[in-house]
Amino acid sequence: MQIRISSQESTYPIFIEPGVLDKIPSLLPKFIDGNKLMIISDSNVFPLYGQRLADLLSNDFEVSTHVLPSGEKTKQYESLFGIYNALLDGGFTRSDSIIALGGGVIGDLAGFAAASFLRGIPFIQIPTSLLAQVDSSVGSKVGVDLPRGKNLVGAFYHPKAVFIDPDVLTTLSGRFIRDGMAEVIKYAAIRDLLFFEQLEKYDGYRRVTTNIQEIVTLCVDWKRKLVEQDLYDKGTRMLLNFGHTIGHAIEVKGDFEKETHGEAVSIGMSIITHWSEAKGLTEKGTAKRLDSLLEMYALPLRSEYSLDELKTAIAMDKKNLEGKLNLVLLKNIGGAYVEKTDVNSLIV
Repeated sequence: MQIRISSQESTYPIFIEPGVLDKIPSLLPKFIDGNKLMIISDSNVFPLYGQRLADLLSNDFEVSTHVLPSGEKTKQYESLFGIYNALLDGGFTRSDSIIALGGGVIGDLAGFAAASFLRGIPFIQIPTSLLAQVDSSVGSKVGVDLPRGKNLVGAFYHPKAVFIDPDVLTTLSGRFIRDGMAEVIKYAAIRDLLFFEQLEKYDGYRRVTTNIQEIVTLCVDWKRKLVEQDLYDKGTRMLLNFGHTIGHAIEVKGDFEKETHGEAVSIGMSIITHWSEAKGLTEKGTAKRLDSLLEMYALPLRSEYSLDELKTAIAMDKKNLEGKLNLVLLKNIGGAYVEKTDVNSLIV
């Protein structure tokens, strides 16, 4: 399966195929020209797939590797400077390339390094987590976190290609399958009632595993549609941020260590839907139905922090434009929209 994202600035393919990891050496020369590759990965993923990929590519390229600690705390400037130094030590030029092999943290960080090193060098996304496969590897957002907020420094920078191998998901722990399912449920909640109903019928992870390629493909295609309509996240693409305004604030409050991104987004989706339903902005019963699906997939619904405690981090959200917070709400399951409000209205 191949999905192609096309915009005025760039067109790139997304390959979704079991076993595609082993096919990358034959596919990669179509997308890059230089002789040097740097595989950037983390301490969880590299032992599983990194050396194997390096060995496969070493017949045609000069391959180096840069392995970072796993976890959201890695997505910061100190890690970025380490990548820059490794690229300089390796003599990388603007024709050489980066491969991001890992989850969302590695994809965002390595992508931002590629966007900013020598004013931009080519990069390839190889997402290895469910969250990265269905969401963060697609759409060209790259960046790093700041202590005061998530993804506050970044860019829109297109990969040359994305290679998604659903087989690698078999090595994920249960927590990180759940982490990705929060984003899967998000797609269903904002745009696809039939998909939401399908997830309800699956009744747990066994059926998800059986149908994982179909699920990944469906989510990627939904993101393609929204990205092609609104590359720079100022219109319909904002819908993809459902649950993220509160979710990001929870991550910041927990110093990026307590909840995973998906867990925080799950909480954010639940809290904001209960809030909007209470305000008469969402159909009655929507929050209960959303909560039931999140609980079915063992995702959390509540945070230890009150909305008032999250106020500062919420105010730093990137969707806070011209003094108004662009909140993504559900009219009903499958029907999301953007509501302009202010932070104090959300807290009350």
